[in-house]
Amino acid sequence: MRQLPHATPGLRVGLLGGSFDPAHTGHVHITHEALRRFGLDRVWWLVSPGNPLKADAPAALERRLAAARAIMQHPRVEVTDVEARLGTRYTAQTLQRLSVLYPGVRFVWLMGADNLATFHKWQNWRGIMRSVPVGVLARPGEQVRAGLSPAAKAFAHARIEDNQAAGLAMMDAPAWVMRTGPTVDQSSTAIRASGAWQR
Repeated sequence: MRQLPHATPGLRVGLLGGSFDPAHTGHVHITHEALRRFGLDRVWWLVSPGNPLKADAPAALERRLAAARAIMQHPRVEVTDVEARLGTRYTAQTLQRLSVLYPGVRFVWLMGADNLATFHKWQNWRGIMRSVPVGVLARPGEQVRAGLSPAAKAFAHARIEDNQAAGLAMMDAPAWVMRTGPTVDQSSTAIRASGAWQR
């Protein structure tokens, strides 16, 4: 496995976690949007060993990493196996470890609107919201459901306006924004169902 990514204090780094089983152009699109809209210096893809909320095991980690690196070609984006290296299973644990390992780095947790809709099922989701700013990006057909989600309601007081999004990384948590805009209608589930990706 590769070494942990390099980051110096003050750097604004977006974290996009997931199984990436497989990575697809929707992931690429929201990554580009995050770089552009949230004033980030870097984005790290955190390709997870597995998803605790999913019963089925994903494809082998090295295979998912290789596919992700093949599709995500950008000088400011790094595809990583951080969670496997740290031995963390849940996002809250990963963020806690990263805050210790990278003092002074301004992390932003990135997610699609589809994830915000079910965010209240994540372990210690309130702790995540209170530990780092969160940038939510549009996904096809998910905006309304995300906006009405338990997490969105619980942290309605911490939602910032769209015109403040570029400064998200420098804000103290809890702070989150949900950006609208063009979407790419592709999903890992649909790709697997089509037979284009076998586990």
